[in-house]
Amino acid sequence: MRRRTVTSGGLDEVLDSLASAPPAAHEEAAPAPPSARDRDRDQMDLRTEFEFELPRGYVDDGGQVHRRGSMRLATARDELRPQIDLRVKENPAYLSVVLLSQVITQLGTITDVHAGVVERMYATDVAFLQDFYRRINSEGHTHAAVTCPLCHGAFEVDLSGGRLGES
Repeated sequence: MRRRTVTSGGLDEVLDSLASAPPAAHEEAAPAPPSARDRDRDQMDLRTEFEFELPRGYVDDGGQVHRRGSMRLATARDELRPQIDLRVKENPAYLSVVLLSQVITQLGTITDVHAGVVERMYATDVAFLQDFYRRINSEGHTHAAVTCPLCHGAFEVDLSGGRLGES
């Protein structure tokens, strides 16, 4: 097999030439590439950002309450970066503050969610976000199966947050 050195400018040309070249006799034919409809369906199935509503809400410096927000799925880098943060080394409990500040993409009108914002949240909201983080990153969704204690009926609820008391 011949090796090729490819720069970023010539990558498209090499890929095009490989795609248009007939398969060698000893190679098996590659499976057909997915159709546009299949690609669209796969992209719809992979959800990487989840909306939530905080139980109490974050109060900014101007006194405005922010309750609705969104959180993205964590990457390996998100999980590793807090390990080298000096604040986490000094106080391991600070890990969740740093981690949450990296994955919360929006909180009300605030798009720059940093550790200082998470530090000033109410403890119930931080606990909610920690549970929310665990659910979307380990289970991939925010739904939970529950059973009514009165009628023993089973149903599913969305934990991403509706109005207070509904989730």
